[in-house]
Amino acid sequence: MFIYFRPIYFEMLNNLTTSIVIRALNEQLHIGKLLYGIQQQTKLPDEIILVDSGSTDDTLLIASSYEVKIEKISKQDFTFGRALNIGCNLANNDILIFLSAHVYPLDKNWLSNLIKPFEDDSVACSYGKQRGNAKTKFSEHQVFLSYFPNEVADIKTNYFCNNANCAIRKKAWQKIRYDEDLTGLEDLDWAKKQHNIGNKIVYVPSAEIIHVHEESWRQIKNRYKREAIALRRIESHISMNFFNLTYLIFLSIFSDLLATRSIKSLRANWISIIFFRFNQYLGTYEGLNLKNNEINQLKSTFYYPPKKIKENKGKLNNIKNSNNNEKLKNLINYDSF
Repeated sequence: MFIYFRPIYFEMLNNLTTSIVIRALNEQLHIGKLLYGIQQQTKLPDEIILVDSGSTDDTLLIASSYEVKIEKISKQDFTFGRALNIGCNLANNDILIFLSAHVYPLDKNWLSNLIKPFEDDSVACSYGKQRGNAKTKFSEHQVFLSYFPNEVADIKTNYFCNNANCAIRKKAWQKIRYDEDLTGLEDLDWAKKQHNIGNKIVYVPSAEIIHVHEESWRQIKNRYKREAIALRRIESHISMNFFNLTYLIFLSIFSDLLATRSIKSLRANWISIIFFRFNQYLGTYEGLNLKNNEINQLKSTFYYPPKKIKENKGKLNNIKNSNNNEKLKNLINYDSF
């Protein structure tokens, strides 16, 4: 007589309740695709909370067609940490999942993969892989590959995290909330604090999302500038002088050019590579060297960039061939978006 014993960790996984928290501002081009992707998951969340900081497009109209709790805050009250804290406070479940409004999960097992590490009680946070789409700039692809490698063994730091695609234990948040004064990197700051008290941060490459960044060069510079302002508070020993700036710009450009690997790719991307890396490190340099009394004056520049350009509707073209049958079976079909 054969007796089947269901593994204990499956029971424990199913007992974990989940809330998804999404921060949004004028995301009508992307929010529907994200919510549809969440709807296709093999494990559905127990609730979805959208914290909107003053959308004037159809973001809220689209979101309201799904089962979503909408919390509105004013632009003036917005910071990345404050919006997260508001969403966390409203959430009623064990595990809180954070998503950018301009991402979407690649396959149907994204959520179940992301929360698997929480079977270990010492895990405070997990974060998943991020990749770009067909419109993502070449150098941004390289940044994603560096921050979110294909293998866990290739992670370079003990407490990196990114709130565009991560999960945390609510009990851990109740003890340490997100810093509401940081101009960015509130996720890195929180992860460092968790690491310092002995909690684990786990990278889950199988929990993959597509992150749509379609920014002007000015927006890229401002993003890295505000993150550098936050970084000097989180890691006060980090600095950058003009020599460092020049060295890093040339080194990263050279590295990206080598990574193109073909004359065709080089011709298509060399201008983009130069402009991206120049703005990335110039923004970082300015942020690390900005005077404290100038920071508050830049809030509107940091948080409310110009409206985004139209999203490309092309299909993904970089899915790996390994284990194709299983992966393709679980991929979500976004052809209607």
